[in-house]
Parts: sequence; structure tokens; C-alpha cells
Amino acid sequence: MGDGRLKIVDDTLITMITIGHRGARGLAPENTITSLLKGIEHKADEVEFDVRVTADGVPVLHHDPEITDPSGTKLAIVHREYDTLLQHKADLATLAEVFAQLPNSTKLVIEIKPHVSLHPITKVLQQALNNGWDPNNLAIASFDFTVLRAMHHAFPDIDMIVNERWSGVRAHYRARAVKAKRVTMNQMWLWSGFIKSVSSSNIQLVAYTLNDPVKVRRWARYGLTGIVTDYPDRFER
Repeated sequence: MGDGRLKIVDDTLITMITIGHRGARGLAPENTITSLLKGIEHKADEVEFDVRVTADGVPVLHHDPEITDPSGTKLAIVHREYDTLLQHKADLATLAEVFAQLPNSTKLVIEIKPHVSLHPITKVLQQALNNGWDPNNLAIASFDFTVLRAMHHAFPDIDMIVNERWSGVRAHYRARAVKAKRVTMNQMWLWSGFIKSVSSSNIQLVAYTLNDPVKVRRWARYGLTGIVTDYPDRFER
């Protein structure tokens, strides 16, 4: 994946990778094709989305383990078939649709949720590679170390991204184990000294979820590599 682009944030020129969170969830319904396209429209360097797997083995884009329809009915994705879920959420996208509807020059960050069935995901990914998607435009992220190890074994040419909520030590251990070049951490636990220490290593540090251009400008001075943001439009200049 990329090393970042020069951007003007609050009239300051910085180098930063901008990653659209669940597409561009501040601008369109999250984890939909529309949201991914909105992220591309606003020049996000990469677009990120979440993947779960239905009862009949269809990888779909959704953050929570359950779909809540307009009536308030909750349906567990792992226990329901795709067609049933689609009746309750008309814009429920599949991973296959992402590869079919987005330009294959798009850089995708595919976050696989914990404890999902990986075989259906690997099948769709392999089909995308067979159809011409460049592995350099794909990255697989997860908070689940078991997922990262399995996907690294299946796709050694695709970058792994370690998602971590708070522990830099754990993140570095996992990154070394799966040869990950990037760690994505909760911005609530980051501070200037830690950012400096990571920037001096060969690991890219990305903060989630960061929507404040002032903070981005400040942390860029300490070596923050990138941000996951709900509003890529705030950084597109």
C-alpha cells in the first residue's frame, strides 16, 4: 500500500495517508458501495470496510454482528442467509460486488471481523486476483490475530494490517509475526512520544478514527503515517 500523499491541511503541507472509514461513513451510509464511491470521490488514498460472512457463506460488508432493520428487528448475520438479510437491508453489499463495481486501481483495506468463516472470503479474494486486481492494491486488516495469521498464509503477497485498540507492544509483536508493515491504533491512546518512536521504526502508524484536521496536522509533525477518517472530504486538498 501507499506511503502517503502530500496534502494541505489547515494551510500546512503534510505527508499523510487518508483512509476512508467504512467508505466515507460521515458522508454516506457506511459499508455500502455508495459510501466506498464517496470515499473515492473525495480522493481518499484508500477505502476501508468491514467483512462478515452469512449463514450461506456470502461475505458481506457490515460492522456489527447483527443487522437492525428499520422496524428494530435484529438479525444475526452468521445465522441468516444473504437473501433474507437483503430483505431487511436493501443496500447490504457483498465483497464480490466491491470488486465488480469499484475500479481495480482502488486501494482497499479489507477489515475481517473476528471469528468469521474465512474460506468464503479467501474464495472471493482469489477470484478478484484472478480477474486482474493487483495484490499491491489490497490489504487485509483485523483485530483478530488468528485471522491475520491465516490470511497471511493464504495470501503472502497481500499486506496485512494489525488493528490494535491500545497496546503498542502487542501490536508490534503481531506485526512481526505476519510481516505487517502497518499498525492501526485507536487515536485515544496515542501521544507524541509514542508516535515518534514508531516513526523511527519500519512500521507505519495509522490512527483511527480521526476527523480533526488540527490534530492531524500536529501529529503529522511527530511522524504519524496516516488516518482513518469518516470525512475524507476534510483532507482532500
